Amino acid sequence: MSITLTNLASERMNDYLVNRGSGIGIRLSVQTTGCSGLGYNIEFVDVINEDDSVFKVNNVKVIVDAKSLVYLDGTEIDFVKDGLNEGFEFNNPNAKAECGCGESFTV
Repeated sequence: MSITLTNLASERMNDYLVNRGSGIGIRLSVQTTGCSGLGYNIEFVDVINEDDSVFKVNNVKVIVDAKSLVYLDGTEIDFVKDGLNEGFEFNNPNAKAECGCGESFTV
């Protein structure tokens, strides 16, 4: 089981944690949403739960709950800038299809 971050993604996540002033790491999870069924969710983590897996990538702890890990195993997270737009991009080998806007996926 693994989750990886590009250097740019880990730098951005670390910046967010530093600016927040507290937190153990970043939680990556999936939720039911969008036209394809599942969507990515990123949030700050203050407490690690019993069923969480923790991946330390470039000094950033990425925490994933057991339910989400099934869908996210092998995912690489990148941070991309395109003109005025910027955000995290997910390269998920488990995704069989994505919606047209890229906000949700299906397995």
